[in-house]
Amino acid sequence: MGNDGGSIPDRRDLVRTKAKAEQADKANQTRARWFFCALSKRRLEEPIVACPLGRLFNKDALLEFLLDRASYGADGAAVAGHIRSLKDVKELKLTANPATKGKGKGRGEGENEETPKFVCPLTFKEMNGAQPFAYLAPCGCVFSLSGLKSLSSAKEKEPGKEGSTTPEKDEEQLELCPQCGAKYSKSTDIIPLNPSPDDESLLRARMEAKRAAEPKKSKKRKAADPESSDPPKKKKSSPTAAPTVNPNIAATSRAVVTSLALEEAKRKAGMSDAVKSLYGDPSKPKQKETFTTMGTFTRYA
Repeated sequence: MGNDGGSIPDRRDLVRTKAKAEQADKANQTRARWFFCALSKRRLEEPIVACPLGRLFNKDALLEFLLDRASYGADGAAVAGHIRSLKDVKELKLTANPATKGKGKGRGEGENEETPKFVCPLTFKEMNGAQPFAYLAPCGCVFSLSGLKSLSSAKEKEPGKEGSTTPEKDEEQLELCPQCGAKYSKSTDIIPLNPSPDDESLLRARMEAKRAAEPKKSKKRKAADPESSDPPKKKKSSPTAAPTVNPNIAATSRAVVTSLALEEAKRKAGMSDAVKSLYGDPSKPKQKETFTTMGTFTRYA
């Protein structure tokens, strides 16, 4: 520093510059997304489910979140806040990696945590983040995108299919899952796993549009919506219908009337003519009352 020829300082040695921002390790980020649950941060263990945004979850961790949304704090709302119920996710059908078979749940000899547990059943490429993977929304089968593309290109090259259909018809035609045979659409049913931010924004827009198109649930009770529900209609009785009478009751009443009439006739038969004249004969015209009969019980006979 004293111009002795030992060292010559320059600007880099004299001026302090701003420290560079620390950058996250992309390898660790990739490993965290493909080997660990996005919600609980525990290692992925079957059963594994995926949301419409392509995020991977352990099913038991997602159940805990749905039962108590505050159990994972603000991070849980940011990662899985768009999931309303188990109907919004799909349980994945994964193909085990042959390299990990026979090891059991524990880590066997020659097996480490970096070994992917699942592979593509078409290309046998490992599901470690190096290759893009996707699942089919109708059935949940998981494939690598390269395997699906190679399968579709092989179908197009089959003899007798070239030039038989127009591109518009090919887009509308449903494909069959190569693993389970379920039908799916190339345009809407292939959901990429752990997509890029741009692809995730497209998936979110598609999810929101699909939910907006869902029919709203009707209320169970019709009384809750008085405008749409009509008041209950009363049953109208036909004017010509006569009231029904029990035949047993009618026969009993006729027998009682007849017996009373016979008793009355017997009672009058034993009366004298003077007593009979007090009651009067209903067949003859009624005579004018006199002072002897006025106000007596005979007027009611």
